[in-house]
Amino acid sequence: MGRALVVINSGMDREQAHHWIRKAPWGTRIEFKGPQRSMPQNDRMWAMLTDVALHMKALGRDHTTDQWKVIFLHAIGKEVSFVPSLDQRSFIPWGQSSSDLSKQEMTDLIEFIHAWGAENGVIFHEPQKTARAS
Repeated sequence: MGRALVVINSGMDREQAHHWIRKAPWGTRIEFKGPQRSMPQNDRMWAMLTDVALHMKALGRDHTTDQWKVIFLHAIGKEVSFVPSLDQRSFIPWGQSSSDLSKQEMTDLIEFIHAWGAENGVIFHEPQKTARAS
């Protein structure tokens, strides 16, 4: 068996998962995750990271929003490390992607960024409304 993913949104989805479990060979790994983070949560996180990056740059801590994301993921206990690039001239962050966070994990991350920002004088703005394709 290769990889398979089912998001349980109906009784049929649950039956499909049961079927796969009954047929899975010994040694098959099964992982259960809560519902994935939402797009509004993602928009909120990136808006907050932008506000943090702009505020902290003025104070001499010039990091990109991606770097701040890794810093905050590490701060809430997500596994993050840095591996050397192929040319050995820089390091690349390696760890859990925010797109893999559950709704609750993303809520925890947003709350942590908000609390940290409040302690450090960051003024947060609402995320920009973007048109989404249907």
